[in-house]
Amino acid sequence: MAPGLISRWRRGPHLKTLLLLTLVAATMIGAVLLVWKTIDAERSQRAQAGQTNAVLLALHDLSRTAVNAETGQRGYFITLDRRYLSPYIVAREQYRPTIARLRELMGGDISPRKRELLSEIEHLSVAKFAEMDETVAEIRGGGLLEARRRILTDEGQDVMERLRRAIGELETLELASFNTSRDEATASEARILPILAILLVFIVFALGLGLMQVIRTADAEARAEHAAELALARDQADLLARELNHRVKNLFAVVLAIVKMTGRDQPEAKPVVDRIAERIHALLMAHEVTQGRSAKRSARLSDLVEVTLKPYRSPENGCRINGPELELPERAVVPFGLALHELATNAVKYGAWAQPGGELTVDWQVSDGRLRLDWRESHPPRPVDPAATTKRGFGSTLVEGSARQLGGRIERDMLPGGIVVRIEIPLGE
Repeated sequence: MAPGLISRWRRGPHLKTLLLLTLVAATMIGAVLLVWKTIDAERSQRAQAGQTNAVLLALHDLSRTAVNAETGQRGYFITLDRRYLSPYIVAREQYRPTIARLRELMGGDISPRKRELLSEIEHLSVAKFAEMDETVAEIRGGGLLEARRRILTDEGQDVMERLRRAIGELETLELASFNTSRDEATASEARILPILAILLVFIVFALGLGLMQVIRTADAEARAEHAAELALARDQADLLARELNHRVKNLFAVVLAIVKMTGRDQPEAKPVVDRIAERIHALLMAHEVTQGRSAKRSARLSDLVEVTLKPYRSPENGCRINGPELELPERAVVPFGLALHELATNAVKYGAWAQPGGELTVDWQVSDGRLRLDWRESHPPRPVDPAATTKRGFGSTLVEGSARQLGGRIERDMLPGGIVVRIEIPLGE
């Protein structure tokens, strides 16, 4: 307690404070008594729930026993195979103990209607099993016609329907008793809430509004200071990410400029310089996909394919892209971007887009945590160079190296009408 509050306690009168404490104590005692009553009501409700559940299970067992016995009786009548009597014999031995258990569970303190239904269930069960015993005895004695006549009458069916109705009504009454007990427990819980609310108000008032205000003020200041620090850290991180992204792009531009300047005075090196520049540009495109506005550490595969093929697509160069939305992990973006760029370059130089009439199809699917991308090029039939199927240039090595880097594999199938390249990689770590 603060020194100011202590001095006020010593100087001021204590009567109001004592009255407040007395009222708080009386409220707490009343709340404890009400809680005790609520606990007792809940305990009674739990006991009623247990009894209801046991009674419903016993009624279900009795109903199932009658159905099983009737099924065994019918099976024995149809097939004359004694093995079909097994469920009938078991049910005949079980139904009396089940009725006895039901009476024990319900006890003697039950409503007149429940007692009447219980007696009716017992009487109907005895009648049903007596009817089935007579039928089974006639079948065993060779009186199939008499047994058939008895089975085809409505006697057994009428008893069974009455037994079902009696069991259903008893189940309904037992559930009603459970609902009544539950409602009483709920009402007792509802009565305790206002008392607890009043007690809480007095306790909070006794602690002192001044102390509570000080705590709230200190907590608000701490939250505001923490929120400001978080906002400042987030702004600094965003600024650093934008600066790093800008520097990386500048580095790509400088590297491209150096490569082009190096081959400016050497015409014979221009093809090599162009291929190097194209691959560096592919890295730049992959970097831009991964460092977009969302600043996520991944990229969508569809974006990567679109960015790679965009410089080469035209009305003459047919292209179809199909596949589900898929976020590539960061480790897969750059190798996949290089492989796609190499495949697109080969399509322009030697494949589907080298001559009019060609078409490129890129589709992918995910199964069992693995990505499978199919790159299909189709064009008018042309002779297949046997040496081309075995020749391994730097581009092929680059594509295969990208697949191996991701723990996957690559397959090629060269045909007179095109080529199919299949890349399969795992998506996990």
